Amino acid sequence: MEIEWIDEDPVTGGKRYVQAEKFARKWRFRVRFRRRTNWEPAPQVTREMWETLLDALERRYPRREGVTDEDLKQVRAILAALPPSGEDEPPK
Repeated sequence: MEIEWIDEDPVTGGKRYVQAEKFARKWRFRVRFRRRTNWEPAPQVTREMWETLLDALERRYPRREGVTDEDLKQVRAILAALPPSGEDEPPK
């Protein structure tokens, strides 16, 4: 299963394409900065990326587009284990 979206690169502030792929029961995130270029592994997977993935899964779930209860449970558990969004930023 692959889910793609566009967000803002936290380093440059530019547009980037993000892809979350589930293979062998494991989620992998990849990014690219221009269309038709090669996907690269995400240097850092942020809480916002997990939240966006969960939102996309929840929207696809009622339409039965390949999303299972196990997918939702797994991503929610990962999010619960992450620190709140304000804590991953370095102190100023």
